[in-house]
Amino acid sequence: MTNSQLTPVTKTDQLSVEGTRQQLQRILHSNTLRNSLTLQQLLQFLGTRAIEGNAEGLKEYTIGVEAFGRKPDFDPKTDTIVRVQTHRLRQKMKEYYEEEGVHDLVLVEIPRGHYHPTFRLRADFPEHQEIDADELSAVPDLETNANGSSSSNHEPVDAKLVEGSASSHLRRYFSWAVIGAVVLLLTMVLGYFAGSYQAHSAIAGDSLASTSRFAHKPADPVKLFWADFLGNDPAPIIAYPNAVFLLDDSNDLFRFRQGASDNRGARVDPHLAGEFASNPALVANAGQLYYEDGYTGTGELEGVAMLTNLFAQMGLKPTVKTSRNITPDDLQQHSVILLGSPFQNIAVAQLLAAGDFAFQNPDSRREQWRAQIVNAHPGPGESSVYHTERDPDTQVLTRDYSLISIQPGVVAGRKIAVLGGLDTKGTEGVTRFITSRSGVEQLSAALAAKGLPVTNGGSAGRDAMPWFQALVLVHLEKGDQVLSTELAAIHPLPLKKSPANNAEASSAPTNK
Repeated sequence: MTNSQLTPVTKTDQLSVEGTRQQLQRILHSNTLRNSLTLQQLLQFLGTRAIEGNAEGLKEYTIGVEAFGRKPDFDPKTDTIVRVQTHRLRQKMKEYYEEEGVHDLVLVEIPRGHYHPTFRLRADFPEHQEIDADELSAVPDLETNANGSSSSNHEPVDAKLVEGSASSHLRRYFSWAVIGAVVLLLTMVLGYFAGSYQAHSAIAGDSLASTSRFAHKPADPVKLFWADFLGNDPAPIIAYPNAVFLLDDSNDLFRFRQGASDNRGARVDPHLAGEFASNPALVANAGQLYYEDGYTGTGELEGVAMLTNLFAQMGLKPTVKTSRNITPDDLQQHSVILLGSPFQNIAVAQLLAAGDFAFQNPDSRREQWRAQIVNAHPGPGESSVYHTERDPDTQVLTRDYSLISIQPGVVAGRKIAVLGGLDTKGTEGVTRFITSRSGVEQLSAALAAKGLPVTNGGSAGRDAMPWFQALVLVHLEKGDQVLSTELAAIHPLPLKKSPANNAEASSAPTNK
C-alpha cells in the first residue's frame, strides 16, 4: 500500500476521536498560535464542532455570533471578521505544519470556501505504520460536505463481522498504540529536561543556542532576543498604563492629563480640576469629582498577556503592575517592559530615552488620535511625521504606528523596553510584533544591516545588546482588530549611560 492510499482519520473508536482532539489541542497550544488569541478561539470552535459531528451549522453568521460574540444583527456582508480571521488561520496552520508540526501524523485543514475543518492522515509522513483501508472502512470519517453536513465514504458494517475479520488488525493497532504511548512519554520527559535546561541557561546568561542539541531545529529567535534583553533577571517587571481620570457621580470620566493627583476615590479640588482637566467647561458643571485611575486600554492588556505567556515558556516569573506603582527598587533590581505611550503611561513619559523617534501631541488638551511620532532624522524612504490613519469616509481607524525602544536601565545590567502605540491597538500590534518569530527576524536583519547584530542568548554579556528604536506599522481591521504588523524604520540609540543616570532613583513614578 502506498502513502497516497492513506485514508482520512475516522471515528474507528474512542481512541481515534481522542487522537484528533489531542492534535487540535497540540495546535492550539503551539508557539505558532501562542500570540493569536482570536485564532485560537476560532480553531477551538471550528474543531470542536467538526469532531462532535455538528458541522452543519458552520456558516459565516453562526461563527460570527457564537465564536466571536457578535450581536444577533451581525451582517457578514459588512463585517468581514469571519472571512479575515479564517484566512489568517489557514496561513497560521500552514506555518505550523511547515515548522512545529512537520512530524505530526494528523493533518488538520480548513478547505478554501468552507469553514468546517477536516482531519486526515498525512500522505507525506513516512515513519507511521501504514493502515489498510479495510481497517477504517466500517466507520464514517470526520470530513464534511460542501453544505456543512457530515458525510460518510463507507456503508455501515455489522459490528460482529468487523470484530471477527479485523481482530488481527486491532491487535497490531493497539500494539503500535502502546509503543507510540511509550515513545510519547519518553519524548515528553526529554522535552521537559531540555526546556528546563534552556530556561536555566537563559536566566544564567548562557547561550540558548547551546540547547539546540536537544531540539530538532535551531532555538527560537524570539526567546533568544528576550534572553539577551533580560540577562540574568528571572523576574522582569511588566508595567501597563493607568491614566488618571476624574469621575463624577454619573460615572462619566474626564481626562486629567496634568497636575498632582491623589489616590483612587479621593475627592478632587474644584479649582485643581478646572485648571488642569482637559475640558474645563464640562468639569465646571460636573459636580463633585473623584480621582479614578482604574482604566487601561484593551491593547495594553493584550500586550501583558503575550509577554507573560512568553516569559512563562522561558521559565521566568514576571511581575505585572501599573505604571504608577513602579518603584526605584523595581528599576534597580529588574529589567522593565513599559507598555503604552507617554500620554497614558507616566513611566514612559519619565523614562523614555531621547532618540530620533519621539511621541508628540500638538494639542496638550486634546489627545484622541491626534498624537504623532516624529522622526528627527528621516532616512531614505522615511517620513518626518507618523500619525494614526483613518478611513476618510467612516473615520474608522485603519493604521497605527508604534515605537519600540530598547535602552539601558538605571543601573548596569538592567534594561528598559518601551512598547507603545499612538493608539491602544498600536500597543497590541507592536507587542505582537516583538513576540513573534517574523517580527524578531525583521528586527535582527535590520540591526545586522546597520552593524548591530543581536547577540545569541546573552552569551556576549549582559550589556552587549544594542540600543535602538524601531518604528512599527500596525494594520487594523474595523478599528480594533490587529491584522498585521511590519517594520517601518529602525535607528540606533547612541547611549552609553542610562537615561535615568542624571536623575535620582526617587524620581520613579508614584501615585502622588
